[in-house]
Order: sequence, then structure tokens, then C-alpha cells
Amino acid sequence: MNSIVAIVGRPNVGKSTFFNRLIQRREAIVDAVSGVTRDRHYGKSDWNGREFSLIDTGGYVKGSDDVFEAEIDKQVVLAIEEADAIIFMVNVEDGVTGMDEDVARLLRKVTKPVFLVVNKVDNGKREEDAVEFYNLGLGDYFTIASINGSGTGDLLDALVKALPEVEPRDEEEEILPRFAVVGRPNAGKSSFINALIGKDRYIVTDIAGTTRDSIDTKYNRFGFDFNLVDTAGIRKKSKVKEDLEFYSVMRSVRAIEHSDVCLIVVDANRGFDGQVQNIFWLAERNRKGIVILVNKWDLVEKDHKTTNEVEKYIRSQMEPFTDVPIVFISALTKQRIYKAIETAVEVYKNRSKKIKTSVLNDTMLPIIENYPPPAYKGKFVKIKYIMQLPTPQPQFAFFCNLPQYVRDPYKRFLENKLREIFDFNGVPVSVYMRKK
Repeated sequence: MNSIVAIVGRPNVGKSTFFNRLIQRREAIVDAVSGVTRDRHYGKSDWNGREFSLIDTGGYVKGSDDVFEAEIDKQVVLAIEEADAIIFMVNVEDGVTGMDEDVARLLRKVTKPVFLVVNKVDNGKREEDAVEFYNLGLGDYFTIASINGSGTGDLLDALVKALPEVEPRDEEEEILPRFAVVGRPNAGKSSFINALIGKDRYIVTDIAGTTRDSIDTKYNRFGFDFNLVDTAGIRKKSKVKEDLEFYSVMRSVRAIEHSDVCLIVVDANRGFDGQVQNIFWLAERNRKGIVILVNKWDLVEKDHKTTNEVEKYIRSQMEPFTDVPIVFISALTKQRIYKAIETAVEVYKNRSKKIKTSVLNDTMLPIIENYPPPAYKGKFVKIKYIMQLPTPQPQFAFFCNLPQYVRDPYKRFLENKLREIFDFNGVPVSVYMRKK
């Protein structure tokens, strides 16, 4: 599981520029994945082969200047509790401000690694000016210019060295599907888990999660063995308003990265709102299996059309990835909770499906022959061969003469055909064009 690094600091010191630079560095290495990412504040980066998740807390601070201070305090408190390492960014142009001192005061008590980063240092004079940041009492600092990336290498070397070691997953534990129950606060995650487990809590063994908060518990229920990654039973934070979006996202990042399938619990009364969509795109971007559970369905006034209308609306919000099972449940009356787990197991199997290369080619090549990629700049693309890549989730390489001329709509066409024929319901599928 990846470590989480949070970037904190007051507005306009360059957190987002730095964040974008780190995210792009990684995305330049990995093929761009088709699809949409609607969450600008969470991403992955890697350095020297070590991958980590990055959270830009600045993107979650809303409000005017006078509201900022209280909000930033909250972000910092959360980052301290949730992240494995913290980058505290300041700006040499403004020097040390009162708000910087407030943040530093909170960070001085922390046992986790804190990196003080002075941004916008792009010449020798500014290098000298940066000395005043020793006054923050956080020890040595790193000087960078996030606009052109100078100085970021040394910072990242130190950062990955300080991250906790990744614990290898236990062999036996590896085989069991891991289901993460995620969603916004008060959507009914706890009730769903309690309804599943029942009064006797059918616990076979307790596995302490690699994080202190999402507990992995092995269950046998309805004839299935699975690990439940439970983010619901986490203690309430006195300093944090329950509905803070940042809090949900932080929690979900942990659980999602730690799972095979995400059960996203949606409150039927609130609907598939922005915060739930954030969590959905997090799971999609991490290429996890997804099942949407619309909870509290017993409380909704409905006629024979309601289910279809709600389902249609949710799918419209998930475009282009709409091939996701939606189950209407009530944790209170235990309505369809068996169906929810059954569906999660099916999605898990779909995600680990391996298709023989011969079958893949015999099935897909005739389809491609009938509907070849449209010519681009007068050039014709010929796809010769297809194989599934040896990854935990379905990824397919199509070998052709001019991979750069295959546009996204055609890749989506191929993805939809793969889904239709081989049933990848609930699972993001990646299609890559490779030079043959």
C-alpha cells in the first residue's frame, strides 16, 4: 500500500504547481489512461521506483481570507493524523508570515517526518533570503522553484527515504478478496457492516491493517471468505467537522488503495453528489473494482419508475465508465445485503479474469477488420495482435503500425467490445496501443 504525503501551507505559496509537477512526472512514465479524472487534489507520484500518494490540501480550503486560517488549521491537523509524511510549503517572496508561524507551531509537536520547503527560490539572492525560515524552528529546509522544478530532486530523495517501509502482504491473505466499504460520512457504512457481520460478528481472524485506522478483518459470510477493509468504525475526531470533504477523501484514499473492490455506499436521500463522485473517481483511477450501494432505499417514496430513474441518473454522472453494478439496499432491514456481497465477489472475479491470447485474437481481430480505426492524416492503422498484460487488473495491449494515430473514441470502442464479450462489469479496463 502506498504511503500518503500531504502538502500543507497557506494559500498562494505554490502548492498546486508543485503538486502538478510531481503528478505529471509520474504520468509521463506511465501511459496516460483514457477516462476522466475529476479530482485535482489527489494523485500518485513516484521517485526512484518508490510510489506514493500525494494530497494537495490547498484544494480543499474554501472561503475568504478570514475563513482561511481556521480551515488551514483543520487541514494541518488532519494531515498530521492521516499522512505518513508532510511537506510544509512557504514562499521566499513573502518571508515568514503569521500564518506560517501558526502552521509551524502545530508541526513542531509531530513525530512524523516534516519537510520545510521554501518555494520560488530561483537565484542566489533568494537563496540568502531563505535563511529567515530557520526561525520557524523546524530545522533544515529545502529550497525549490516549483515552476521549473529546480531543487525538487534533493527534496524527493529525502522524502522517499523517510517514508515507512511497505509491508509485504501475507501469502494466505493475498488470495482473499478485499472489499473496502467507502462513502461520505453518515451514508450508513457502519450499519451496512454491522448488518453483514451480524450480532455474533462472524470473525475468523483479526488482521491488523497496515494503517492504524482501516482495519482488515477476515469474514466468512454467505459461503464467501473475504477481507473487509472497514473505514467506518473510526473514532470521531473532536477537532474535525464530520462533513469535511478532505476528511472523507483522506480516509477513502487509504481504504481504496488497500482493496480489490470498493463498495461505495450512497445515501439514497442525498444522491450521487460531488463528494461521492470524488470517491468514485478515486477508485476508478486506482483501477479497482466498483459496486455502488444505494442505501436507505426503504426510506424513499417510490413508484415502479423510481429505481430506473435513480439508476439512469447515477450512470449519467459516471460517464464514460458506466458499466458498474448498482444495488439498492437497506442496511436497516438487511434488504439485498447478501446481493451486495455476491455482486462484489462477481466484480472481484471479473477483475482477476485472464483471457487466453489465442481467444483474444480470434475474437477481436475480425471485429477490428470490420470496424478498423479511422484513417488519420491519410494514414491507415493496422492492428495485428492483441494480448492481456500480466497486471492485477485487466489491461490489454493492441500492437499496431501507428499507435500514435489511434484516437480515444476508438480505444473506447475496443474497451466496450472487450466488456461486452468477456464481461468486465464493475471493473476499469485499460487499452494501450503499442508499436508492433
